[in-house]
Amino acid sequence: MSVTRLGKVVPQTSILFLCDMQEKFRPNISYFPQIVSVAARMLKVAKALEIPIVVTEQYPKGLGLTVQELGAEGLPKYSKTCFSMLIPEVEKEMAAVPNLKSVLLCGIETQACIMSTALDILERGLDVHVVADACSSPRWTGSWPSPGCARAAPFLPPVKDSSCSSSEMLRTPVSERSRS
Repeated sequence: MSVTRLGKVVPQTSILFLCDMQEKFRPNISYFPQIVSVAARMLKVAKALEIPIVVTEQYPKGLGLTVQELGAEGLPKYSKTCFSMLIPEVEKEMAAVPNLKSVLLCGIETQACIMSTALDILERGLDVHVVADACSSPRWTGSWPSPGCARAAPFLPPVKDSSCSSSEMLRTPVSERSRS
């Protein structure tokens, strides 16, 4: 498997994945408040541009619910017990997006759920855009690839920060978007 092209993020053909930002992870994940804040900003942009949003929770009975400051109230939360976010319920959400081409990926943990999800997305022939400043792990130092994710680095596209991802989605001026 190899990345043959860099896809662009186009709101009409994209989906935002928010992976496992839950209470029990708070004390163990490096930069947890910062990544949640950045993911919350990505969520706001996705809502404003009507990009579908998927939120997962890893074994919520044991690891708690999605943190409130993410701002995901009212969105469905899909419970999972595997690393990848691509569970049947999420696959249905993806199938509901006409001409889906890109997945924006935020969350934890980079060496497990983010890496597994990214590889599964690539296997389906979709572009994956890992939002680097909205992802972390227990040992993350702030550089990419994060610890435990280096194995997948050759297969993943270059990561972007939230400013780059948001700017790409907002390519059309607001005044022009409101005319359509």
